[in-house]
Amino acid sequence: MKVSEAIRLRRSIRRYKSKEVEKEKIMHVLEAGRLAPSAANRQPRHFIVITDSKVKERLVETYSKDWFIHAPVIIVACADPNEAWVREDGEEYWKVDVAIALQNMILCATEEGLETCWIVNFDEQAEKGALGIPPHIRVVAMTPLGYSDEVKGEVSNRKPLEEVIHLEHW
Repeated sequence: MKVSEAIRLRRSIRRYKSKEVEKEKIMHVLEAGRLAPSAANRQPRHFIVITDSKVKERLVETYSKDWFIHAPVIIVACADPNEAWVREDGEEYWKVDVAIALQNMILCATEEGLETCWIVNFDEQAEKGALGIPPHIRVVAMTPLGYSDEVKGEVSNRKPLEEVIHLEHW
């Protein structure tokens, strides 16, 4: 599958089959995240892979909905801001570094026939407590990973290209 095809096929899925995800597919997805670029190649990202149902249950306290815990795998994407590159004006890039890695992982998951869904609306402190994440580590996003149990529709709510590109100036 070409990357452009994975981009077109990817959808945010909220219902997953209970079918176990093969370890080699999980590792392929994680490798895609590991290989992602990062500012100044600092690689401040870390990923927690959750398959245990008891651990997933603890995550319900961190996010107001429980649909995501029914996926066979949940990946929590974190960053160590102390390891990240900072621009001279103080702008920090750890969130960008994690987002790029997670996008690689999501597209790789699509290539593997797996589905995902970006989740960023969670209580970070509760998530840190539930997963034993050190205080200095930041949780950026999480995604369930598994086989879809819903029909995927077309991407229809994206702005037309003419509305988002600017040639030579704004």
